[in-house]
Amino acid sequence: MVSLRFPFSFPQPSMPPHSSHVSSRSFSGAAMAGSVAAAVGVGIGMGLAISHKIKNQKDPFLQNALDFFFSNYRPNCSSPMWGSLSLADNTTEAVESKTGASFPSVLSDTQQLLGIGLRKKSILGLKNIDVYAFGVYADYTDMKNSLSEKYGQFSVSELKQNKEFLEDVLEKDIRMTVRLQIVYGRLSIRSVRSAFEESVGSRLQKFGGPDNKELLQRFTSLFKDEYKIPRGSVIELSKEQGHVLCTKIDGNDVGCIQSKLLCWSILDLYIGEDPFDVKAKEEIELSLASLLQN
Repeated sequence: MVSLRFPFSFPQPSMPPHSSHVSSRSFSGAAMAGSVAAAVGVGIGMGLAISHKIKNQKDPFLQNALDFFFSNYRPNCSSPMWGSLSLADNTTEAVESKTGASFPSVLSDTQQLLGIGLRKKSILGLKNIDVYAFGVYADYTDMKNSLSEKYGQFSVSELKQNKEFLEDVLEKDIRMTVRLQIVYGRLSIRSVRSAFEESVGSRLQKFGGPDNKELLQRFTSLFKDEYKIPRGSVIELSKEQGHVLCTKIDGNDVGCIQSKLLCWSILDLYIGEDPFDVKAKEEIELSLASLLQN
């Protein structure tokens, strides 16, 4: 196992996966190189514990990735987030540094990790608790097919913080996933349901008006009291083709709802104008723009 710990921007693929079998256990050499090379920037006192001469005869892609990282390494850091990238048996994971929650770099073979963040909640206005860590993913091919014609000639800096670009990401039929990992040990499914009633409900009203109570109830009713969500539990909210929102709890399907408005409202919580984690949104925004340049 190879483990890297450094401030890093989230990995971006340098080309789309070459086959439907590419997963978190099988990356192209270029994608792996991009994942490692994206982790640039060093702060004072940062330690990098790895040898450039590590050899892996079974997987030359790993060696190529390491060669790429060290050959392109530059000590240029601008307030990066501390995280870690672990390579074991061809797997890569991003780790949210404060909570230790880990996120695979690829979901469903084609969805690339764009960024990770934290959902905090204020208790009586006196204390903030970390409720869950989250990672946002987008399908590389869908992004290219849906947005390259309109935005392919723009630079990353031009697309960053481009409101129309983000609106198109939400509006187009692009497969995306928000993966939540519970980090607060005393969270109940009832609390999750109540939180979604408030947050998703406000977005449904913002984008679709007040007559969406039935849609909200259909979504929140998926989170039944029978489900237990101890620390480490994973909830996935996936926007599938056709603007279908599918929900999983610890890998178990709990229901799907076809609604463009619902998909938009949920993703807006993480990449919209008033996101749960502003720094995470900035990372995700940069990653989305970078996908179109590869």
